[in-house]
Amino acid sequence: MYAFYAFMNRMKLIQRWNLMRSNIKEDLMQHSASVAIFGQALGIIRNTLYGGNVNVDKIASLALYHDTAEVVSGDLPTPVKYYNSSIKGAYAEIEDAINERLLDSLPVQLQGVYREYIEPDENSEEYKIMKIADKLSAYVKCSEERLLGNREFDKAFNRLQKVLDETRVNYPELGYFLDNFMDGFNSSLDIL
Repeated sequence: MYAFYAFMNRMKLIQRWNLMRSNIKEDLMQHSASVAIFGQALGIIRNTLYGGNVNVDKIASLALYHDTAEVVSGDLPTPVKYYNSSIKGAYAEIEDAINERLLDSLPVQLQGVYREYIEPDENSEEYKIMKIADKLSAYVKCSEERLLGNREFDKAFNRLQKVLDETRVNYPELGYFLDNFMDGFNSSLDIL
């Protein structure tokens, strides 16, 4: 018996933002889909408007699997995960061990294909864009919560806004997305 896809199916059971009061619940599967959509969009914008040549489907696939270790570990909140270098390093080791377990839950013939998504080349442009999309997804979540009057997301929103503002300097596709699409997330269906 191989359990890989059963593990992946458990992404819907992992709640994100679990230390914060949320008006809209978000699970890991929803988050991964959001990152895939935003990452693919950033890649398409780069290729179409800025002369890029990134593999947009690879960006989306990386996004789908970027937090797979959390099906075993759960979602460790950012302030804990990055509290200090010792905790960050220990958590990275835990994630690596879990990812190996997940890869071992596949037939040997498939492990190499999935390894490219679960343990990607972090220097590739596709990976870098996916990580930007990960932050963008969190930013949209914070924006939605604030729109509903939830002040608990103010600090995370401000931190992410600063990160994205700094990032857009080197990634014009992010600036284009923020300038042209972000307002839609603050609009009702009637206005859209």
